[in-house]
Amino acid sequence: MKEDFYKILGVSKGASASEIKKAYRKKAIEFHPDKNPGDTKAEEKFKQAAEAYEVLSDADKKAKYDRFGHQAFEGGGSGFGGFGGGGMNMDDIFSQFGDIFGGGSFGGFGGGRRAQTKGSNLRIRVKLTLEEIANGVEKKIKVKRKKVAKGTTYKTCVTCNGSGQVTRIQNTILGRMQTSAPCNSCSGSGQTIDKKPSNADAHGMLQTEETVSIKIPAGVVEGMQLKVSGKGNEAPGNGISGDLLVAIEELPHATLQREGDNLHHDLYVSFSDAVLGTSKEIDTVNGKVRIKIEQGVQSGKILRLRNKGIPSINNYGTGDLLVHINVWTPKTLNKEQKEFFKKMSGDDNFQPNPEKGDKSFFEKVKDMFS
Repeated sequence: MKEDFYKILGVSKGASASEIKKAYRKKAIEFHPDKNPGDTKAEEKFKQAAEAYEVLSDADKKAKYDRFGHQAFEGGGSGFGGFGGGGMNMDDIFSQFGDIFGGGSFGGFGGGRRAQTKGSNLRIRVKLTLEEIANGVEKKIKVKRKKVAKGTTYKTCVTCNGSGQVTRIQNTILGRMQTSAPCNSCSGSGQTIDKKPSNADAHGMLQTEETVSIKIPAGVVEGMQLKVSGKGNEAPGNGISGDLLVAIEELPHATLQREGDNLHHDLYVSFSDAVLGTSKEIDTVNGKVRIKIEQGVQSGKILRLRNKGIPSINNYGTGDLLVHINVWTPKTLNKEQKEFFKKMSGDDNFQPNPEKGDKSFFEKVKDMFS
């Protein structure tokens, strides 16, 4: 099980953005590979701190993490979230978070690292049925993404000699000052196009179509965004591929309505079935089930089918299916039916007579969710 992000950085859940940034800087300096050469444990802790900061420094991601935990970003081992689980790339970390140390260097360590180009992210929307959400599903989606064209080669940038940075020395009132900036010729990658096929763009890239397999865990919710690492656009010059961001859309169900992990079903029964009792077959996310309707059932009664709802994304169990009984009163009657009900209008069995101590509909609903 992955360690809590707050624990990794050593901050509380209510920590401010500046406190989170300060804590990450401290951890990154402590476990930086240049300060701990050959120490694989220190490198792993460095990666963990970067992954924690990547989520907690982003307000939207932090809110999802606070609500759903690691499951909000992890797609059942499909490389969702963070830097793709254990497949983190050190250059990716340096390129994304080196700025918090100032000057592109990490507290004096590794200042000469070349920035590695990263491809752009792609975004798609996946529509899921309640059944797919309840059970988890693997979707195969066709994605159009840019890839380096076959036959494309790169060479060292002559402007920066492959460093990705251009150093300038300026005379100021405080003396000679040296500053570094990304190279404009290669955008900081240290490489430029050498050869490319005629059908490729100026960066040696081609638009391709690829089928991507996406494992979606059970319990996802509308609006949740999953990430498939490395399935966005590739980057020129042997850079890092972007990510595929997958937005979840929940399709409406014919008979079930979702409320968190619980499901609701409105069941209409005839007046005669309510009087005599019956059994009815209803839909669930795992097929149909038959339920018993006791004689004399009242409209507004709620039957709870435990564990027939949606599994929690945080592994807190499975919700319930709540069946709401609605007694259907006939709007038109023939002569014989009218005569029958006229005769019964004064009968004690047809007079409203709630049992002593019987709770109202709203009290029953309140009890269910208290």
